[in-house]
Amino acid sequence: MPEQPDDLAAAGTFAWALGIEDTFIPQLAPGGRVLDEYVLTQHDRFWRDDLRRIADTGCRHLRYGIPWYRVNPAPGEFDWSWTDEVLPYLVQQLGIAPILDLVHYGAPTWLEGTFLSPDYPWRVAEYAAAVANRYGSLVRSWTPLNEPILHAHFAGRTGTWPPHRRGERGYAAVAFALAEGIAHTIDAICAESPDARIVHVEAVSSYVAADPSVEEAAAVPRALPHLVSDLVQGRVTPDHPMHAWLLDRAVARTRIEALEGHARQIDVWGVNWYPQMSHYRIEGVPGATRLRRLAGTADDLADLLRDTYRRTGIPVMVTETSVHGRVGERRRWLEAVDRMAADVRGEGLPLVGITWFPAYSLLSWDYRRGRRAAEAYLTHFGLWDLRPEADGTLRRDRTPVADAFEAVVRAWDAAGGQAA
Repeated sequence: MPEQPDDLAAAGTFAWALGIEDTFIPQLAPGGRVLDEYVLTQHDRFWRDDLRRIADTGCRHLRYGIPWYRVNPAPGEFDWSWTDEVLPYLVQQLGIAPILDLVHYGAPTWLEGTFLSPDYPWRVAEYAAAVANRYGSLVRSWTPLNEPILHAHFAGRTGTWPPHRRGERGYAAVAFALAEGIAHTIDAICAESPDARIVHVEAVSSYVAADPSVEEAAAVPRALPHLVSDLVQGRVTPDHPMHAWLLDRAVARTRIEALEGHARQIDVWGVNWYPQMSHYRIEGVPGATRLRRLAGTADDLADLLRDTYRRTGIPVMVTETSVHGRVGERRRWLEAVDRMAADVRGEGLPLVGITWFPAYSLLSWDYRRGRRAAEAYLTHFGLWDLRPEADGTLRRDRTPVADAFEAVVRAWDAAGGQAA
């Protein structure tokens, strides 16, 4: 049996991780499409080969999700037929420690109103408890819900995903409901598995002001990624900078008060940051500002990690990063992030890991509302590119990015978890 990997966030450890895209939106979109990345990328069919390839790189930590809507197909009912095969294979046969996503977007079709259902916090906690009870001996690191702020954007602000709310009140309502669900999920996991490590994962953007006069406009955008974790940790009291923001968007004071003072544990604070999507400059004049997306650098990511640790006091991890583009662009970003990790750890920043996400190509989320054939939505971020065969099978083509990633992992391992 392979040697088990070090615990994530154990003193002095550092992990290079991979992830597999695991977005699940099971409700039909106009045109009758479901967004299930495991089905669309055929990971549901080729999971053994996919996981074996990852293990062969030397990677021993994997951000990996299970589809809530399939595992929990009806209220109080659970189907473990798939997870009973996959999780033991991943951990016991391959020696890979999962950072298990319980919710990576989306809720089951039977949960009417999804995140705004009055039952949502209890139903997601019921699911979490069932998973932790069954797999607590295999899983140490848990992510209750991936990217709550981005979740709230698509489900509450733009109406793209259920429950299809729009505007700032919808955004705040969904974000707060997700915080309640995460709080109850952490309680459920820790009740079943007291040695669990909670890895909070959030989409975080970085902002620079074009002029000092518009610096104040960055305050709320910079605070929003910390809102849900602050709620979960009971930090949002009347003197919190986002307390009034919630009240102004019709979140009931009594609901905020119900979370106050409950210091639920978060062991690792995960930052999802992509240089092509996550860095902005604030331009304009006070009262009339606009955001311009810029190409981010590894230095920008380093600054964001320092700020995240300053705000939270919790060890940090890059839980997603990569670039969409040619192999050479991907390799250059991997090299830049590798250097950055060595530099910030040399400063003493408790950076516990970097996750290249995803390991394989994904289908862009436009597929759900689109009309073209599935292969038209293939998007290449990974170490392996998915390429359609004549029979409809998606071939896994290893790229030189996989070779570079393997070299990086083995260099850090040879140096005992320090930069080579």
